[in-house]
Amino acid sequence: MDFQAGILQDGSPMESLEKQLICPICLEMFSKPVVILPCQHNLCRKCANDVFQAANPYWQSRGSLISGGRFRCPSCRHEVLLDRHGVYGLQRNLLVENIIDIYKQECSSRPLKKGEHPMCKEHEDERINIYCVTCEVPTCSMCKVFGAHKDCEVAPLESVFQGQKTELNNCISMLVAGNDRIQTIISQLEDSCQSTEENSEAAKRELCARFDALAALLEEKKAELLQRICREQADKTAFIQSLICQYKEQLEKSSRLVETAIQAAEETGGAAFLMNAKQLIKTIVEASKGARLDKIEQGYESMDAFSVSLEHLTEAVHALDFDPAEEDEEYFDGEEEEEVEE
Repeated sequence: MDFQAGILQDGSPMESLEKQLICPICLEMFSKPVVILPCQHNLCRKCANDVFQAANPYWQSRGSLISGGRFRCPSCRHEVLLDRHGVYGLQRNLLVENIIDIYKQECSSRPLKKGEHPMCKEHEDERINIYCVTCEVPTCSMCKVFGAHKDCEVAPLESVFQGQKTELNNCISMLVAGNDRIQTIISQLEDSCQSTEENSEAAKRELCARFDALAALLEEKKAELLQRICREQADKTAFIQSLICQYKEQLEKSSRLVETAIQAAEETGGAAFLMNAKQLIKTIVEASKGARLDKIEQGYESMDAFSVSLEHLTEAVHALDFDPAEEDEEYFDGEEEEEVEE
């Protein structure tokens, strides 16, 4: 505890010290024994036990078979884990106990000053020492005898104080227990959020893997079909190139024969002409009637046979979607479980 900071803020060191010795649960000075939590904050043992019991309603006693429990520090919300001894397993803060003893001795040695105890507004010299049950306000004895509360029902201030203090402590315990439940829900929601993110990443990876596999299959199929087109292209172009070579050879022979025939036709001597003319004419006739070369059929160069229709695949890709049946089934299963629990 930072006593020096409190002393610097307030004018009276004793008032600052008293603020440091107040339990955050009962709002009273720590009662023996004071227990120290792992987060270094202090609580009365009874208050710590009340908070622990509220957070662990099924924990009964040190002799119970339950191994332990947990609760949150009301000052900092740090989670405190306890063994089977419960709050009795927490360490006592002897330093704070000694400080409280010294403080109480110092307070008892000081003379009582006017204003340290609430005084009645109607009777300035009278201390407020009774409680008006009818009006639900604290008052003084003079107000009961002669004042505004003479016809009211009153009770001792200490008994009403203890009753309302106990009721307030119970309310605090309920609030602490409610806060623990809320914190549990928050933790569950945070876990659900983290699980949602992890499951989403896993679903993304699976989806990408399946599409990558599909793309790889399409690439493999495309390569296979391209290879078939290339083979057909090579066969047809090779056949056409062979025909071109054959026709070029025939053209070259025919050209040479034409040149020979022209030279023979230019011969002026009858005897010389007749010596070669008959054989030349025979050769030309045979050449014109010679072997017929192959030809390609009409549409031979067409590659229409290798066209592929992908409309059904395109429609199938556009129709790709997540299966809604499983989602609906899970949703309805969750609703049925909630109805059963209710």
